[in-house]
Amino acid sequence: MADIIAPLTPEQRIAALHAMPHWTYDPDRRAFYRALRLADFAEAIGLMMRIAVVAEKADHHPEWFNVYNRLEIWLTTHDAGDVSQRDIDLAQAIDGFVPIDRHG
Repeated sequence: MADIIAPLTPEQRIAALHAMPHWTYDPDRRAFYRALRLADFAEAIGLMMRIAVVAEKADHHPEWFNVYNRLEIWLTTHDAGDVSQRDIDLAQAIDGFVPIDRHG
């Protein structure tokens, strides 16, 4: 039997977003959201590959959209019907990969 993944409470979600200032909450998707503009396509794909390795190991995969140097990322836990601790963990890993000058 699979483990039940609990969604964050509204209070936990607010606290998580306070600790992750580059992310917002997309209520329509019930997901954390981040948009990035990178130097070029190679940097965007490189970032996506680093994220993919971590996501695969965690068995928790982002929804994303990429055009040239732009990358949009949504993190949600479908089994929980909203965001969960798994999304916080992946968002923090992603933040660690983003070049410092791309945080703004």
